[in-house]
Amino acid sequence: MNHERKKMCYGVCTWIFGEKDLEEIARKLSEFGYDGVELFGDWELYPPKLARRVLSEHGLRVFSLTPKDVDLAHPASKIRKQAIDYYLRLLDFAAFLEAPLVSCHGMSGRIRPISTQQEEEHLFYEAVCFLAERARKLGIRLVLEGLNRYESYFLNTASQLRTFVEKIDTSLVGILLDTYHMNIEEADLVNAIYTAGDRLFLFHVADSNRRGIGQGHISFPPLFRALKDVRYSGPIIVECTAPGPDPFTPVKEGNWYEIVLDDVKKSLYELKALDLCS
Repeated sequence: MNHERKKMCYGVCTWIFGEKDLEEIARKLSEFGYDGVELFGDWELYPPKLARRVLSEHGLRVFSLTPKDVDLAHPASKIRKQAIDYYLRLLDFAAFLEAPLVSCHGMSGRIRPISTQQEEEHLFYEAVCFLAERARKLGIRLVLEGLNRYESYFLNTASQLRTFVEKIDTSLVGILLDTYHMNIEEADLVNAIYTAGDRLFLFHVADSNRRGIGQGHISFPPLFRALKDVRYSGPIIVECTAPGPDPFTPVKEGNWYEIVLDDVKKSLYELKALDLCS
C-alpha cells in the first residue's frame, strides 16, 4: 500500500492586494514559496494574456477565480442577466487561464431579500444550474462559497451548502469553505468540514479577525486533520486582510499593503507547519 502523503498546495486570493501590479504580487508570492493564486475575476485589472504570462513566468498556477460582486439572486431580471453575463465571461476567462475552479456566491453586502427568501434562493439555484452547464462544456467546476450572515442572507453554513449542491444534477458543483466565515456561522468548524465532505472543492483560510494565520483565535490543527480525513485534494487559499473599517475592500490607509504581505508570508510558514503535524 502506498502511504506517500500528497503534497498540499498553497495559494493567495489576489483581491486582498487591491489594484497592486500583478507583476509585483506574483514576484512576492513566488519569493514567499506559494504555488499559485486565486485570481480576482477582473479582466480589466488583469488582462488575460498578461495574467497568464506573468503568473507562468513566476511559476504560479491559477487554482481558481473569485468573482466581482454581482447579484445572481436579484428579483429584477435585468440585474440578474447582467450577473449571469458576467459569470459567462468569467468562465471563459477561467478556461483561457486553465483555471479548474470558479467560485460563486451571493452578492456580498446584501443581507436581506428584496422579494422573498424562497424566491431569491430559487433564482440563485436556476442561475447556478445554467452556469454549471456552461462550466461543464469548458471542463471547469463551480464552487459555492458560504459567506457569513453579515455579508449574505443565504447559504451561510456547510449544511446549507451541502443541501443546495446536492439538489443540482451534477457532481461538478461543489463547496468552498472559508475559516473566517465558518468561525462566525458554524457551531463546530471541524464538523462543517465533515459535512462538506467529498463536495469540498476549495478551502480558504484566514484567522478569526480575517488576519493571517496565528493572528486570531481559530485552532487550525483540528481543521487540517479533518481535511485529511475527508481526503481534500484542493489547494489552501489564504484570504486575509489588513485591519480597517471597511471589510469589503482591501484598500486601507497607511501601511495596509505591508501588513497584508507580512500576514501572507507568515501564514505560509504556519500552514506548512500545520500540514507536517496533522
